[in-house]
Amino acid sequence: MTPFVGFDWDAGNREKCEKHGVSIAEIESLFETGASVQPDLDHSDAEERFKAIGRTEVGRYVFVVFAIRLRGGVQMIRPISARYMHRKEIEHYEAEAARAAKR
Repeated sequence: MTPFVGFDWDAGNREKCEKHGVSIAEIESLFETGASVQPDLDHSDAEERFKAIGRTEVGRYVFVVFAIRLRGGVQMIRPISARYMHRKEIEHYEAEAARAAKR
């Protein structure tokens, strides 16, 4: 993923991200703790989007859809939506993380 300088927040994406109970601090924490990031090819028609999954600093499992936006000449992460991961997603994430750790 391209290096980024910060986050691009406004009323629109704050409200959409927080509607599932995920705080702004948790979303930002996800990227600071080393989220697993993949392209979101199914939703990249208007702009390139990505999916990030992982654990926040306090151990909550979070799923975030985001885009990279250029603001003032710097790359910013613009979260589009966020939610806590479901049990099966957590199990899959942990299994993949364990496999990657063995490599």
